[in-house]
Amino acid sequence: MSKVPHKLSHYDAAGQAHMVDVAAKPATRREATASAFVELSEAVLAALPANPKGNPLEVARFAGIQAAKQTSALIPMCHPLALSFIDVQATVVVGGVRIEATAATVAGTGVEMEAMTAASIAALTVYDMTKALDKGIRIREIVLVRKSGGKSGDYRRNGGNHNHLDPDQREGHAKP
Repeated sequence: MSKVPHKLSHYDAAGQAHMVDVAAKPATRREATASAFVELSEAVLAALPANPKGNPLEVARFAGIQAAKQTSALIPMCHPLALSFIDVQATVVVGGVRIEATAATVAGTGVEMEAMTAASIAALTVYDMTKALDKGIRIREIVLVRKSGGKSGDYRRNGGNHNHLDPDQREGHAKP
């Protein structure tokens, strides 16, 4: 079980939001992977190869990569980072499209938000590219899968990656 900090880092003693000063932190390699799931009907999945807008999965990959590079412009307290690596994969699986985004840098702060932003925007792009076929598309389970480096150390989400299952179908989750 990971330890829970005693306070949120983006607030000062008076409770005002502020950007954390990371100047004294050593620059080390940081890496993070996030995932998202876009739930699509069988009809939309079957239509993916013939999308008149182009290949939705490739467009989503490019959008996720671009989004990771813009994270600090979108999320006010994120530090601008020079990313040394960003990869976004969009894979058709049972029930939809699984997005996985990995970001890396050498810096005094982590890249979790860059990976989360990439996964989120890639998922939104799949929605944008397919919404003409179905307005009922759902984006689910945008989560941090793993991270490494930094003061807080390594993290890996417990229980594997089951983001393509409904919450009631996951191990340890039963309907009431």
